[in-house]
Amino acid sequence: MEKWMQMGKKLRELLNLATMPVAVRLLKEEDAIPERARRPLRDLKVKMAPCQGSAMARLYGWTVAFAGEDVGCAIAAHTYGWERLSDQAGAINFLLRMNYASDEGSASAMLAGFRLLDAGYPPTVVYSPLERTKVEPHVVLIYVNPAQMMRLVHGATHHTGRPLEGSFSGRAASCTEGVIGAYLDRDAKVIVPGNGDRVWAGCQDHEMVMAVHRNRLVELVEGLEKTHERGVRYPIPTYLRYQPEVGFSIPLTDIFKTE
Repeated sequence: MEKWMQMGKKLRELLNLATMPVAVRLLKEEDAIPERARRPLRDLKVKMAPCQGSAMARLYGWTVAFAGEDVGCAIAAHTYGWERLSDQAGAINFLLRMNYASDEGSASAMLAGFRLLDAGYPPTVVYSPLERTKVEPHVVLIYVNPAQMMRLVHGATHHTGRPLEGSFSGRAASCTEGVIGAYLDRDAKVIVPGNGDRVWAGCQDHEMVMAVHRNRLVELVEGLEKTHERGVRYPIPTYLRYQPEVGFSIPLTDIFKTE
């Protein structure tokens, strides 16, 4: 576990993160939930969206575990396999009613575009702050601003040389495009937080998310370290070694000269 905690600390140091990276673990059995982890329904007396669990991990430092009975988000229940949609008519009607889709065809295409976790069992999903994690992550979520995202992309492409690929729907973002996408593709994903991330999980206007598969995290951190050594850093160093001018290319030193 110490290896993952060190990765969390390095990410915080190299990126000056405002919130903690989040370890996400998919468990087969509820018996494997870490001791003292919070459960939304049992401990908080409400069903919640999984993105709220991620927010509690990164903002509060809590470890939060979701099984099917804890989930109050229909999209996550569908994509994680807790409660697959048996009839798409209701979901299509919702997308049409909200004007997300222009017609039934585009609504059906939206539903078909959701990544689905097919683990063969209803998973239990644990969110834990990476630098004090109670679980070994399958995926790590890192909440950043655009400049910090640039640095994460530098790290993620350092070894492969390949640009990152992603999908951007504005829906089911951190939970599905993020966790499930990174888990299935065993890669890093750039995520634009969805409306649910913002309304229910407190994601701010300036925040983006990177979801990183565990197999890619060590090389991502190494890529950050290597570029950091060369001065490519966050906060971004501003170039200041020049003589400022105002107006029509008049040096400041000339403005206050006396005749």
